[in-house]
Amino acid sequence: MAAAGRDRVTVSVAELVGVLSLAADLGLGQPMEHLTRSCLVAVRLAERMGLPEADRETTYHLALLAWVGCTADSHETASRFGDDITLRAGVYDVEIGSPPMLGYLLRRAGSGGTALHRLWETGGLVRSGGGVVRQSLVAHCQVTGRLAARLGLDERLQRCLGQTFTRWDGRGVPAGVGGAGIDVATRLVHLADVMEVHHRRGGIAGALGEARRRSGATLDPTVVAAFERHGAAVFDGLPAESSWPELIAADPAPRPLSGSDLDAGLEALADFVDLKSPWFAGRSRGVADLAAAAGRRSGLPAAEVVELRRAALLHDLGRAGVPNTIWDKPGALTDLERERVELHAYYTDRMLRRVPALGGAAAIAALAHERLDGSGYHRGLTGASIPAPARLLAAADAYHAMTEPRPHRDAHAPAAAAVLLRAEAREGRLDPRAVEAVLGSAGHRSRRAAGGPSGLTQREVEVLVLLARAASTRHIARELGITPKTAGNHIERIYSKIGASTRAAAALYAMQHGLLRTLEPVEPDGS
Repeated sequence: MAAAGRDRVTVSVAELVGVLSLAADLGLGQPMEHLTRSCLVAVRLAERMGLPEADRETTYHLALLAWVGCTADSHETASRFGDDITLRAGVYDVEIGSPPMLGYLLRRAGSGGTALHRLWETGGLVRSGGGVVRQSLVAHCQVTGRLAARLGLDERLQRCLGQTFTRWDGRGVPAGVGGAGIDVATRLVHLADVMEVHHRRGGIAGALGEARRRSGATLDPTVVAAFERHGAAVFDGLPAESSWPELIAADPAPRPLSGSDLDAGLEALADFVDLKSPWFAGRSRGVADLAAAAGRRSGLPAAEVVELRRAALLHDLGRAGVPNTIWDKPGALTDLERERVELHAYYTDRMLRRVPALGGAAAIAALAHERLDGSGYHRGLTGASIPAPARLLAAADAYHAMTEPRPHRDAHAPAAAAVLLRAEAREGRLDPRAVEAVLGSAGHRSRRAAGGPSGLTQREVEVLVLLARAASTRHIARELGITPKTAGNHIERIYSKIGASTRAAAALYAMQHGLLRTLEPVEPDGS
């Protein structure tokens, strides 16, 4: 979808890939910016080794992209080994293709399942000689290669992505690829990824010890020797806090995206995020198209519709931080599991804040799971704190989820989903106008919303409009044919729902939501 109107948002490929690397950090069981820092380690080590610019450019993008495929096989990984995030976090203590790695996988096989399930998974791992794991590694490489192609990155980088799980001694995946047959960029990334983790745990001494232990097996001895000479200086040069500004500044060949190119890049990210679970396949695009259609139906300006669609593509980036043992669970979630699910909105917010150019879309995306009555997450916002585009996204996201199957239920038929969505509006959780815009865009016969934003009833909307025009409580009572006490009760409920406590704030809210066209102005009175 091409950006419409006066869209001047420009985001670099490095920023998009960097955001996706933050999601990969969570999927790897590491803190955010693990891959950011390992990228800087790899590039700075390449510079100190005197490698040419082409090598440094490939190293830069490879360090950010190589591990983002970890979400692609999360469903299968969780079914075999339990919590996929915990599994990957432990891999940094063993070497791919080594006997300790096989032992680690055998200990994890069937985790969280019955004794029979553990026995079955352990036996399958032994019978296949680790073949099921190799299949997952191949899948990882295939999807990252395709992502690189969609982002317009070159063939050399795509080949390097296919070498993500190789070893210097040739005992990795693909089998037999080793030594100088592994691109130097891949060899640098292999070292930097592991060294960042061990430096964080044990300082430069811990990192150097791990590098020496792996030299000649998984790691290139020449690269290890360079790290022994320059590693301390490379790590000392990294910021103590966020390394994100340095990451973007280090981009050796910035490539800006705007308009339809930016939309295509965001769609690529959305598709990749949806690989986290087969239950989410195509979800982000579906929500984006529905939200955009509802935005147009609601009369949003073209530029705001573009922004809303981009927000919908990005709104579930944080899903990578929640294990598939939760996303794919066939039964009800525990309270702790539900809390972990709610964290994904927080993760999304943190990731997108790093790209200022996406400010508008990022702000909307972070509010996708908020509810007007404060029952949503991750901030628990209410009423006026949730702008109209975010209300449309929330309604589109909820409807789309209702019409999709989940591990614990079948998909709701569209008519049943419409009933459920309208019930959410009646209960004050979703904006009735947003709900009707979404349902109309989904092909349902749209009704005129009976209430207003923030769960306001029709009568409360009438009271708010008069209040915004400075009518007194007695004037409101006369105008609407109710008692002054009833009018006062309405005003108290309105203030509570919209998060205001003064007439001026209420008037601003009414203007923001276009409610003052509802009634003709009244003459204020001083009583």
